[in-house]
Amino acid sequence: MRAADLPTVYGASYSVYAQALRLTLWAKGVGYNLVEVDAWTEGKQPAYLARHPFGRIPAFQHGDVRLYETAPTCRYVDEAFEGPALQPSAPSGRASMGQAISIMDNYAYRTLVWGLYVEQVEGPRCGRRPDPVRLDASRREAPVCLAALEAISPEGEWLSGDTLSLADLHAAPMFRLFAEAPEYDELMSSHPRLLKWSDRIKTATQPAGLFDR
Repeated sequence: MRAADLPTVYGASYSVYAQALRLTLWAKGVGYNLVEVDAWTEGKQPAYLARHPFGRIPAFQHGDVRLYETAPTCRYVDEAFEGPALQPSAPSGRASMGQAISIMDNYAYRTLVWGLYVEQVEGPRCGRRPDPVRLDASRREAPVCLAALEAISPEGEWLSGDTLSLADLHAAPMFRLFAEAPEYDELMSSHPRLLKWSDRIKTATQPAGLFDR
């Protein structure tokens, strides 16, 4: 496929949601163009707001198809391109996949990434002191998030069954950051299956090269 015909991802390399979309393209074996867009600067400009009216990242374009919001964009990538299927074939499996993604978006991202990682790792790197109220709330909420994710797939090796799915690729960038939080080992010790999954997805996605520092 010529570079001009490749899909384009608009988003910052640091963004966990841009990384989730890029991991999906990588898992499908689809090349893509990356246009760096910082959510706090270019993301607020009219040119980008025409792609994503809420100014979030990433946005996506493939020919005449223009999309935003990571979960539906990743489903489009899985269904529009050849490559390994990234959604379970059974309705129950697809529902479990969607449930895991919703947990990550609605609860775990705020708690594990912003509440634990940013407050204690990224913030101090930038000279900010942790917010004790947010930190305490996240420490209370994190076990609920982790238990819910572990319960999604009680027997499978992946979040929604026996094969890699969009749920795993969606969660991988978030868990990469969460793993740097001081509480990671203690919290994950209560969820051994999820801990094994975290190690497995880290190894599985390493060849993508998105997390190299």
